[in-house]
Amino acid sequence: MKKVTINTLHKLKEAGEKFACLTCYDALYAELFAEAGIEVILVGDSLGMVIQGHDTTLPVTMEDVIYHMQCVKRGSKGSLLIADLPFMSYASETQTLENAARLMRAGAQMVKLEGGAWIAESTRLLAERGIPVCSHMGLTPQSVNRIGGFLVQGRDPDQADTMIEEAKLLEDSGASCLLLETVPESLAKTISEALSIPVIGIGAGQAVDGQIMVLHDLLGISPITPKFVKNFLIESKNGIPGAITAYVDAVKAGTFPGPEHSYN
Repeated sequence: MKKVTINTLHKLKEAGEKFACLTCYDALYAELFAEAGIEVILVGDSLGMVIQGHDTTLPVTMEDVIYHMQCVKRGSKGSLLIADLPFMSYASETQTLENAARLMRAGAQMVKLEGGAWIAESTRLLAERGIPVCSHMGLTPQSVNRIGGFLVQGRDPDQADTMIEEAKLLEDSGASCLLLETVPESLAKTISEALSIPVIGIGAGQAVDGQIMVLHDLLGISPITPKFVKNFLIESKNGIPGAITAYVDAVKAGTFPGPEHSYN
């Protein structure tokens, strides 16, 4: 596939074309993703739950993400590579800059931070130093203990208004894209239309610019199955490669996610 950059995603948003993203943790799948047309690969701290066997993402370390990013980088054939900054790896300015630099040296082309207004300054610092940032709002798994579980965010009107304003703030602070997780489809639509940067959704309905899934969810083998998950392997006639291709096709055609995968 042709090399994907943040400019590629901006052009797709401007053209009204959807793009597909997946989590990945090794070289073999990274190569399969490129062959299927996956524009964005996320080396996510979801590895804590689907690979390491934890019940949250909190135990994942910088060393874990760096190792998996190095593996993915070796197999990548053009997808844009994003890496999560794991729990408490961006608690201070110095920590944020040093850990983001470590991920970029390992092969990342963008780093992802969870949070709202409180990560605006970190976003600005990173962007000014040439490190692209993907902001992550809505259900932020690193805050699961504060939130009280894996719950839909933004149903309360005041919370929704706050999320819209914070999304604009993060864009103004230099974020290159935004990921919205487990929010009502109407809120995701409002935020996506309000921003010029690409918005990626997971459990955020169709009205965003790109979709992301955890690989193990797509294959139907995750330990948990949220409402927004679809098993693409079960109907595949070509095993795992066919399931990945079916996901890409469904995202680009706008048939996934459907109403059954979205929140009101």
